[in-house]
Parts: sequence; C-alpha cells; structure tokens
Amino acid sequence: MKVAPFALAAVLSLAAAAGLAKAQAPVPTAAEWRTPDPENVLVFETSKGRIIVEMTPAAAPNHVERIRSLARAGFYDGLSFFRVIDSFMAQTGDPQNTGIGGSDLPDLQAEYPFRRGAAPAFTVIDRLPGDFNTPSATEVGFLGVLPVRSLPSMQMMLAADGKVTSWGLFCPGVMGMARASSPHSANSQFFFMRQAYPSLDNDYTAWGRVIVGLDVVRAIKVGEPVAAPQDAMKTVRVLADLPAAQRPKVQVLDVAGPTFRAMVADVKAKAGGRPLNPCDIEIPAKVG
Repeated sequence: MKVAPFALAAVLSLAAAAGLAKAQAPVPTAAEWRTPDPENVLVFETSKGRIIVEMTPAAAPNHVERIRSLARAGFYDGLSFFRVIDSFMAQTGDPQNTGIGGSDLPDLQAEYPFRRGAAPAFTVIDRLPGDFNTPSATEVGFLGVLPVRSLPSMQMMLAADGKVTSWGLFCPGVMGMARASSPHSANSQFFFMRQAYPSLDNDYTAWGRVIVGLDVVRAIKVGEPVAAPQDAMKTVRVLADLPAAQRPKVQVLDVAGPTFRAMVADVKAKAGGRPLNPCDIEIPAKVG
C-alpha cells in the first residue's frame, strides 16, 4: 500500500493535543479506512502523473452526474490545463482549451449553497459565531472528504425539508465548477484548487476533492494562459469502469473515527483557541 505523502505526514503528526509522546500517537485500525464508492471516484492520468478525486454527490448531484457522464464519454481525454495560477487553481475541461468552450449538453443550475440532510453524516470540527458575511452561527466540518460550512444541524428539526443550508469550502484539492458571470452557466469546465481561496466559498459549486495526487496538481505548468506545451489530462475514468486488474485500490480515513478525531484535536491545540479551518486538516488516503 502507498499512502499519499501529505496524508502520511498528517497521520504521523498526531503527537498531540493532550501532550502524548510520539510513540503513543494513534495508528488507524483497518476498520477506520473506508473504501469510496467506485461510481464516485475519478482517476485522472495526466502528463504530470495520476490524480484521484472522490466526488461528493450529496453536495452537487447534478454537477457530479455531468462530470461522470462526460468522463464516461471520453470527453475529457486529451484536454489541456490552459489556465493555471500558482497560488490558486488549475483549470481544464474545455474542448477548445481556451476557457470559452463546453459540451453540447445544457448549462447547469448552480448548486451552491446546497441543502444538507442528516444523511450522509456530516463530521463537525468546530462551531463558529455569526459574522458580517454570515450573520447566523455555523458549523464547519467534512461531508465525506469535502470541507463544508453549514447552518447548525439542530435547525433541521425546524425546516420543512429536514435540511439546512450548506456550502463547500475551497481548500487545497477541492474541485470546483468553472462558469461565466451567470451562476447558472457551468457546463464542462472545472478546476483543481492548488491552495485555499476562501473568496470562492458559496460563490462556485464545489463537487469533490483530490484524495491522492495533490502534489501532481501543484506540479502542473503555470500560466494565464499556459504557454505551449500545456500539461494535459491523458485520460479521465470513473473508477468503477476500469478493468479489475487496472483498478487502483483506494481507501480514505473515516472522518468519524478516533484517529481523525485525534488529528482534529491536534490542530485545535495548535490553533490556541482560534476557530478551526478545515483547510488546515488533511484527510489521509492510500492507494494500492
């Protein structure tokens, strides 16, 4: 098994919050590693290496279905990373490789914010008071691997649909849908976050996150536009569609388990009482 380097570092840094010796840092049990639904995992073979993304249909079901459908049609194979900003993101998914193209399918309605129900489970890591931009108190945490900010879960009891308003946070590795000025103009283009960029929060649809290969994302050639030759996606495949012999065995640390809770406690202790930022917490993953 190979553990993603940034994830391994997170696991090994658990010394921790309560002053435990490094030798006592918790090690994930076999039961704490979950296997993502292969229908919701994309495998990108790029000119810089492999990137594996877990999609989050609970946050953006229509965008996830669009990306999955286009990947299955081979639409993304060979397309370039035409706009890449070092401390921001890497954009791709345009058949013209210019930023003005798309598929023949209709544009998508925005899925930010989205309505979050009791399932799938949301792992809360902190609770924030209201502020100028978000007057209500909120929770921050993870919906699977996607970092999310949400109105308090207790408000579900008062809502007619049993759900609360939530939105994805554009942390490193998060997948966002590119669009024009209209919120409802996303089509086929998307971007990989290279760094955190909070000004995108609740302004673009977030639909998944890199679980293996963030180092590859950050190695993609930079430019606005990128000068030739541009890095490219050689192939984009849904994990479920790969032949068994070629299918990477992907596992992700369960954010509801004790090891992840220890990681959060470690970050909280180091934050010195400041509110926790989900962008500061990596979710370990391994692939074999």
